[in-house]
This record gives sequence, C-alpha cells and structure tokens, in this order.
Amino acid sequence: MEPLIRVQNLMKIYNPGENEVRALDDVSLDIGQGEFVAIIGQSGSGKSTFMNMLGCLDVPTSGHYFLNGKDVSSLSDDELSEIRNQEIGFIFQGFNLIQNLTALENVELPLIYRNVPAAERRRLSEESLKRVGLEKRMDHKPTEMSGGQQQRVAIARALAAAPPLILADEPTGNLDSKSSREIMDILRKLHTEGRTVILITHDDKIAQSAKRIIRIMDGKIESDSGMADPKSMEEENGEK
Repeated sequence: MEPLIRVQNLMKIYNPGENEVRALDDVSLDIGQGEFVAIIGQSGSGKSTFMNMLGCLDVPTSGHYFLNGKDVSSLSDDELSEIRNQEIGFIFQGFNLIQNLTALENVELPLIYRNVPAAERRRLSEESLKRVGLEKRMDHKPTEMSGGQQQRVAIARALAAAPPLILADEPTGNLDSKSSREIMDILRKLHTEGRTVILITHDDKIAQSAKRIIRIMDGKIESDSGMADPKSMEEENGEK
C-alpha cells in the first residue's frame, strides 16, 4: 500500500547564506494510511515548520512531499488551498472558530467552500457534532461554550468533510486536564475508526496517546519509535 504521506529530503531554509537557519534539514519519512503519529519537539525544534509543510500551509526550500501520491511540494497558493480544503482536516490549539456563528454554522463553513449543497451540509455537520457529543450545543456560539466544547466543535469541523488526514496542532494546549483527556479520547477513537491522525505537540504525556512517536530536534528527526507495520495496521483497521 502506498503511504498517505511520503516526505523525501525536505529542507526549509530561512535567510539563505551566511546566517541561514535550517528549520528542516533533510527530513525523510513515510506515514501510512490509518496511522496515529505524534510529532514532538520543543520550541525551535522545527516541528511547527514541519506541521506547516504537512498541512500545505508552506512549501519547502527543496525536497518533495507526496500526499496521497501527489507531489504537493511546489504547487501554487491556489492549488495548496484546494489540497487543504479537500484532503486535510485541521484542529488548532486556538480553536479558530468564528465567534458570531453557532457551532453548527462553524462546522458548515468549510463545506460551503467545497460547494456541498445546503441540505447535505446540514446533515454532515449535525452528524459530526453528534459524534463529539455536542448534539445539544449546535445552536450555541463559541462564547457560550467551554474551551473543551469549543475544541470539540473544531474537531467536528475537521471531520465533517471526511478528509483522509487529520492534523492536530497542540489540540490540548489551551485546555484543562479533564478536557484534554476528552479530546485525546476522541482522537484515539478516530484512529481506531481508520483515520490517519497526526498530532503535533511538545508534551511527552500527550504524545504517548499515539502509536508512533517522531521526535524532532534542530530540524532533523532525532528518533522514530513505534513505526507501524502495514499488515498489522490493516488488521487493526479491520482490513483482514
């Protein structure tokens, strides 16, 4: 099976020349369909730059990034925007919800950009909110919800269009311990259902929820533990 993600010799260099900074320095890895991966590193390690590359929010200085078999390394801004909209569900630390919209309207918004018909948008959004336990909060605005509930809305928004990749950037960073556990439980459930989940974090405890942990330091992969065996991963996802 072809990996969902293939990164080959990825470089990201800022200030090329004498004072250059190699935020990513010759990074190569594969991430398979249905993996749950944590990418962990401290501030300045390169993990945020790597997240931007995987999320098609930035392009590398050199190297290649294949997503679903397509080389997205040198696409235009419009093409990258299309990839983000179709292929990636984002969950951010800051929730990124629109304050004057209800939970349901926030979840519907990306589907509008995908030209999903109104009735289908409503159905998909309601189903996503029910999956994260917010069936009674659909008409509430972000200011009427707790931090944990707002993050659930963000997860529902990421799920609604059923993207092949869920990219969670410090999803528990602004939450208390109880809400953090609830959010991680949801991410683990998504993984067991066969979703590919990539978790960006600086927290070792949070990273332990993943099946595979990739540590980044000084723009390089320092370690890669728990790499999934394709056959066992298929079995875990019910593809025997």
